[in-house]
Amino acid sequence: MTTTTARPQGEGHGQGPLAGVRVVELAGIGPGPFAAMLLADLGADVVRVDRPGGPGLGIDPAYDLTNRNKRSVLVDLKAEGGPARVLDLAERADILIEGYRPGVAERLGIGPDPCLARNPKLVYGRMTGWGQEGPLAPRAGHDITYLAVSGTLSLTGGAPGTPPPVPANLLGDYAGGALYLVTGVLAALHHARTPGGTGQVVDAAIADGAAHLATMIHGMLAAGGWQDGPRGGNLLDGGCPFYGTYETADGRHMAVGALEERFYAEFARLLGLTPGQAGARDVPARWGELREAVAARFRTRTRAEWSTVFAGTDACVAPVLSLREAPAHPHLAARGTFTDHGGLTQPAPAPRFSATPGAVHRPPARPGADSAEVARDWDVPSVTTEPHRRPQ
Repeated sequence: MTTTTARPQGEGHGQGPLAGVRVVELAGIGPGPFAAMLLADLGADVVRVDRPGGPGLGIDPAYDLTNRNKRSVLVDLKAEGGPARVLDLAERADILIEGYRPGVAERLGIGPDPCLARNPKLVYGRMTGWGQEGPLAPRAGHDITYLAVSGTLSLTGGAPGTPPPVPANLLGDYAGGALYLVTGVLAALHHARTPGGTGQVVDAAIADGAAHLATMIHGMLAAGGWQDGPRGGNLLDGGCPFYGTYETADGRHMAVGALEERFYAEFARLLGLTPGQAGARDVPARWGELREAVAARFRTRTRAEWSTVFAGTDACVAPVLSLREAPAHPHLAARGTFTDHGGLTQPAPAPRFSATPGAVHRPPARPGADSAEVARDWDVPSVTTEPHRRPQ
């Protein structure tokens, strides 16, 4: 039996399992750029088509980590010859990603029909909130609104009677959106490369993905194992006192996930609960009493002290770290979960591959900085042509 030594993520210039795959990304914000970054992290050659003036995020391009490992060309899609340059790139690409509202790409002349006419094997990935069709398709929205109508937002929160909190934009934009888009375009690419396979359109809607994320919960609901009433009555929605977060003596927090009986027993022992308090685990009517006891115990020590108490145990307790604290956590540091590139600390590519590791090898792409390089490598000289604005 052979063993391999884990290689820290981000070291060197790994080719990645998608080496040789060409991706065109039409610049946007949020889940589209993140999906393209993930493909680039895995080795794809991603060319981002930026437009004059930028996509409107307002962040300095030098710090926009979702544009790492990419190259950028500048194309004014409203200028004469602009759409033709995108079609030239699409002809050479395997995947195209766009995140416009339904109909916008078609009006610009770069929708699926002209792109697939130029390249029948192209996978055309569309990233939207509501999808390409349906009553809300033309309407504006954001992560939180897609989560709301999918039912997924109702699963998050703390005490019953309080509004569901905002889970940043991770659950909708990135989990329900970008990751589903990546799954879809890679599955479609596999199909396009099989004998007789063709290119196709992948319609990735955040509302669809957010709903799909809750598949297990829907099963529990159907089986009677989940209450679809006021939040806070289930194991995973903040109702369970041994699955939640607690404030420590220094105003910080510890996360508890001691669901299984043997993990809970270790948690209760190390926390210092009395047998009578710990026994409330199996009596939901006493969960309020148990929560108060657990909260009181956690308030007796600092986060650092409790971290020491639970270190090296199976109690399923961890400190709640900030974004700046996380890279220094011993486990994450040992695995190289974060990496430094160009002076920026950032999450390293994930997941990991034993034969074709990904890596951060380019800083965030500056708009238009790579036009000459892309024109040479993709044999698309038109991307270096000066655009001419259409008459207004």
